[in-house]
Amino acid sequence: MDTADEKTGKRRRGIYLLPNLFTTASLFAGFYSIVSAMNGRFEPAAVAIFVAMVLDGMDGRIARLTNTQSEFGAQYDSLSDMISFGLAPALVVYEWTLLTMGKLGWLAAFVYAAATALRLARFNTQIGIADKRYFQGLASPSAAAVVAGLVWIGDDYGLRYVAMIGPLTWIVTVGAALLMVSTFRYHSFKNLDLRGRVPFVTVLVVVLVFVFISLNPALVLFGLFALYALSGPVLTLASVRSRRAARRAGNDAAKQASVRSDDRPAQ
Repeated sequence: MDTADEKTGKRRRGIYLLPNLFTTASLFAGFYSIVSAMNGRFEPAAVAIFVAMVLDGMDGRIARLTNTQSEFGAQYDSLSDMISFGLAPALVVYEWTLLTMGKLGWLAAFVYAAATALRLARFNTQIGIADKRYFQGLASPSAAAVVAGLVWIGDDYGLRYVAMIGPLTWIVTVGAALLMVSTFRYHSFKNLDLRGRVPFVTVLVVVLVFVFISLNPALVLFGLFALYALSGPVLTLASVRSRRAARRAGNDAAKQASVRSDDRPAQ
């Protein structure tokens, strides 16, 4: 028997709970990071940003696996990312050491937060258009991991009051912001098939990765994400050079063909 909603053609309103639970958890982790930094607890603040990153990576995949994607979820995820990977890292790194640099310090934090907003806005306008295999510009979670990783390392090794840590932190913060709004291409890893079968050795590699990270989480995670951040310029420059080489080879081949045709005797 048809319900009243079906007869009138109206769709029931509501939101999918499961993926949005992970988004909310990611938002909570970002907010907790801010509160921890305000209380001078910088290691939990940095760790919370990494937790938010893991949760943010899960909500989209869970939505696709359970076929619960929605426009509401996409917008909610974007707003959560602005808090967890824009405001949280900016405020954490400002409270950690940029605070001592005066106006230059808070301007660097603002540039980072603004770059995150611009990066997310550009990403939202390119959904369904851009190549899913690549990101245009460094993704905001990865940029946040670089900044949070630096804070985590600095707090572990007591580098907060070292003379050059302020300028170094300023460079890393502004550099991550510029990479987010750049046009460098980064591998998105969205073509990984988590539902398909994999060789047994793949499971062993995953275990070894977890062991490697557990040796020194702060140093390893910062190193991995710093290398990923640098991979964008390297990948883009390599692509440009290969295209130029291919164009140059094509021009040389065309010139050689033209010379051969000119050298042929007239019939």
